[in-house]
Amino acid sequence: MILLRWLITTLALVALPYLVTGISVGSITTALIVGACLVFIYLIIKPIVSILTLPINIITLGLFSLALNAVFFWLVSRVVDGFAVRTISAAIIGSLVISLVNWLTGRLKHDD
Repeated sequence: MILLRWLITTLALVALPYLVTGISVGSITTALIVGACLVFIYLIIKPIVSILTLPINIITLGLFSLALNAVFFWLVSRVVDGFAVRTISAAIIGSLVISLVNWLTGRLKHDD
């Protein structure tokens, strides 16, 4: 399932520059690396950070999760060469698209 999630996230990353202005992906290899980084972050790091920031998330009625996703997305763009997120709005929209794709992938898992 993790491999499927990685491949679907990679496909979404390849399509993302066509959907969102301000995001660029240099190559398929770059998209594969970014996809692996994002899947790792969403499966390992995000649950830990979400627990630590639970009070803020409750106060903001879950909107802080959107900010966390955008920060993770932006951080990956700073670490991986060939993947660029130029504006904060591009980071927010890009992270929303990737989150939607991850949610749909999770739904596929539950439909099995």
